[in-house]
Amino acid sequence: MDMKQISRRSILKSTALGALGVAAGGLPFREAQAAGLTIGIIYVGPRDDFGWNQAHAVGAQALKAVPGVTVIEEENVPETVAVQKTMESMINLDGAKLIFATSFGYFDPHMVEMAKKYPAVEFRHAVGLWQPDKHPKNAGSYFGYIDQAHYVDGVAAGLSTKSNKLGFIAAKPIGTVIRNINSFLLGARKTNPNATVQVIFTGDWSLPVREAEATNALVDAGCDVITCHVDSPKVVIQTAEKRGVKTCGHNANQGPLAPKGFITGAEYKWETIYKQFAASLAKGEKLPNFVRGGFDLDYVQNTAFGAGASPEAIKAATEAKAALVAKTPIYVGPLKDNKGKEIVGAGKSLDNYDAGLENSNYLLDGVIGSLT
Repeated sequence: MDMKQISRRSILKSTALGALGVAAGGLPFREAQAAGLTIGIIYVGPRDDFGWNQAHAVGAQALKAVPGVTVIEEENVPETVAVQKTMESMINLDGAKLIFATSFGYFDPHMVEMAKKYPAVEFRHAVGLWQPDKHPKNAGSYFGYIDQAHYVDGVAAGLSTKSNKLGFIAAKPIGTVIRNINSFLLGARKTNPNATVQVIFTGDWSLPVREAEATNALVDAGCDVITCHVDSPKVVIQTAEKRGVKTCGHNANQGPLAPKGFITGAEYKWETIYKQFAASLAKGEKLPNFVRGGFDLDYVQNTAFGAGASPEAIKAATEAKAALVAKTPIYVGPLKDNKGKEIVGAGKSLDNYDAGLENSNYLLDGVIGSLT
């Protein structure tokens, strides 16, 4: 963390700032310059983590190129009252009119409290927790259906495995993570009906030692393509590369970490949402409170193919992406979970925007593992 970031929080504690007094809606804040718009973006970890934070930082970088937009960033901000101090400093010292809070734990109570305190500022959170009947109207959520990109990864992985055993390292058995696992399996079985996906849950978003252990365990079990859903896939990708197996990435571009075995990856494309919101505010338009999208809205993308991708895998993955852009469903029946329960009946399908998918609580048949 640089000195500018440190001073931004510490200044708020000073008596000089406190002496400014309290205005309606909280501490007084100066308006953003008439010629432009100031936007604050807050990260729970480093911006160069090859994962969740870096994906948002890439979006922030694209936003900086928009004329009239000033972007204020702060990294390594814990999910504590510290994030409230960061938000207040961005508002009071920098004139931020829109704040993107990118980590799960920033939302409640921190972002919610700040939204109540500063009703003239817009706050948006990168996970779907905002509820219209419960939370402030100047707050909201945005997210990308990255499982669509994991499906494309699976299509390529199915043509890249020799053992028919794919590995998936996941942080927690929650809906969005489970959806990624299931979509990866369905992609793999699109091109390789014999493919299976063995999953190991580490228990938290960032446990590098556990992630390395899980990667080695999957390779030892015969998995020759590894992917994941953890905050920073760096350890997973590097460990797999050292073991000589192929990989698919998550969150951001991990291609440079695996020059021999990287196939492709599932990435968020936050810049699309960030630019849309900036454009709306510049026009004086009200921001939407709840935004979701996939390939059709350019909210997600796949990483450029690496040396681990064969021509056949590239062709099949490219075709799969085109189908998703055209809104072809991923979940087409008959589908059962790995305990034999019917999930989607024959002749039926789930739309890619089906709300139930985000709350998935099952692993499909073909996934080896348990949610408990």
